Amino acid sequence: MSRGFGREKRLLTPRHFKAVFDSPSGKVPGKNVLLLARNNDLDHPRLGLVIGKKSVKLSVERNRLKRQIRESFRLNQDALVGWDIVVVARKGLGDLDNSELAQQFGKLWRRLARNKPSPVADVQTGVSDSPHA
Repeated sequence: MSRGFGREKRLLTPRHFKAVFDSPSGKVPGKNVLLLARNNDLDHPRLGLVIGKKSVKLSVERNRLKRQIRESFRLNQDALVGWDIVVVARKGLGDLDNSELAQQFGKLWRRLARNKPSPVADVQTGVSDSPHA
């Protein structure tokens, strides 16, 4: 799987975001942030970011947060296959420096990966893509 962060790894439409908000199958609260996740039945995870002016005042800070979170996601995406993830920023997230952000998101991704959706079984043949099936 590519380590990049192309269009297919992003939640692009309001409908994608709404699906995660309306029925998240995983929730991981962190300090100043909330991860909501939902099974996506794809072979890669997708990421959406909600970083509003209300929680992070300066655009330069919001942009820095987005870059840091995307990079952290990019490095950890192999453990997150099968999830659509929305990151919701809360007040105070912009106060963390880059290394604290990387550390916190590393922990959040690991916590989310533990609630991982089960491998998708092929319905017609009954063949699972799990090696232990």
